[in-house]
Amino acid sequence: MLLPAFRSRNYRLFFIGQGISLIGSWMTQLATVWLVYRLTNSPLMLGVVGFTSQIPSFFLSPFGGAFADKFSRHKTLIGTQVLSMMQSLALAALALTGTIQIGHIIALSLFQGFINAFDAPARQAFVPELIEQRDDLANAIAINSTMFNGARLIGPAIGGLLLARVGAAYCFLIDGLSYIAVIIGLLAMRIQSKQIPKSNVSPIQRIKEGFNYAFGFAPIRAILLHAAIISLFGIQYTILVPIYAEKILGGSAEVLGFLMAASGVGALAGGIYLATRRTIAGLGQVIVFAATILGLGLIAFSISRHLPLSLLTMLFVGLGTILQIASSNTVLQTIVEEDKRGRVMSLFTMSFLGMIPFGNLLGGALAERIGAPIVLIIDGIICIMASILLAKKLPSLKRLVVPIYEQRGIKHL
Repeated sequence: MLLPAFRSRNYRLFFIGQGISLIGSWMTQLATVWLVYRLTNSPLMLGVVGFTSQIPSFFLSPFGGAFADKFSRHKTLIGTQVLSMMQSLALAALALTGTIQIGHIIALSLFQGFINAFDAPARQAFVPELIEQRDDLANAIAINSTMFNGARLIGPAIGGLLLARVGAAYCFLIDGLSYIAVIIGLLAMRIQSKQIPKSNVSPIQRIKEGFNYAFGFAPIRAILLHAAIISLFGIQYTILVPIYAEKILGGSAEVLGFLMAASGVGALAGGIYLATRRTIAGLGQVIVFAATILGLGLIAFSISRHLPLSLLTMLFVGLGTILQIASSNTVLQTIVEEDKRGRVMSLFTMSFLGMIPFGNLLGGALAERIGAPIVLIIDGIICIMASILLAKKLPSLKRLVVPIYEQRGIKHL
């Protein structure tokens, strides 16, 4: 049976192109952290590289959101994907010639961060334009999460094998070439040009309007703040996993790939669960439980010293992560006003991707001083506390959201 979102031709093209490209992106992410650790043997440098790749999202995403609300999101994405392809191919060229240094990685990671600051809000806000029926939007967002985490499963598994056998350069090269698929998909779409009202309002004023709207409405504010806490602490594991793979589990790049793939399996399971849901009812509770699952998974992973148990705990880490991100995204997309969608999604990008660099820097610095296991235990406890706080607010937030769904004819029961 065809999933509802796949009834839309443009969404099918988007899914195929992004699916192929994301596999390459996960290969590059794995190859980058492994290469940095091999070049420097420093947890702090893992944090620095993670910080530089994501920090532009914190400062520039609001501008990216305002840009997405004013200009064509379709054309914006074509441009960002071309630039991302150039970045990956530059990494590949440096690695293939044996001249790559940590400075190159930091500079190119920063460049990719600038691209993501405009790409992520535009991509998030573009999805509703691809869907022909409003009721299919929640399904499309869930499928996006499934696609993202299917790639998260496949990419690290392939990347780990390639790293062990031929090195990081070929991971970067495959990633660069994979962007061709998403660019072709974007060019093949039939997008109706939208008449965007002309406005003399300055970009700063538009950003201010977006902030006031988002933080003036309690449900949006609660989702953004919760996402920021989870991203700051709950995602630190991504830059600490190489330490576990080599120092604690005594493995190689293949073990790193298996650990990341295990989190991908859990995330894929979460994405499939969300994609098969027939209603958006109960997503608030899913967000709460997701943070709890992530927190417990991090604590269990931190104390494991055996690979099979570590793989099992990473399943729950991946599951909690994707349920948190995708459910928050779905709720935001279904309650936001259309003319502010890009700006609100830029704030979600800021809360999610924008907080990760601070978490990476904090996690890397703390890991050097107190060790990665203790850092992850602290992270897990904070995620659980955040879920408890949100659970107390859910009843009052639901009363504010239900009238919006009823007004828009969105099924919520």
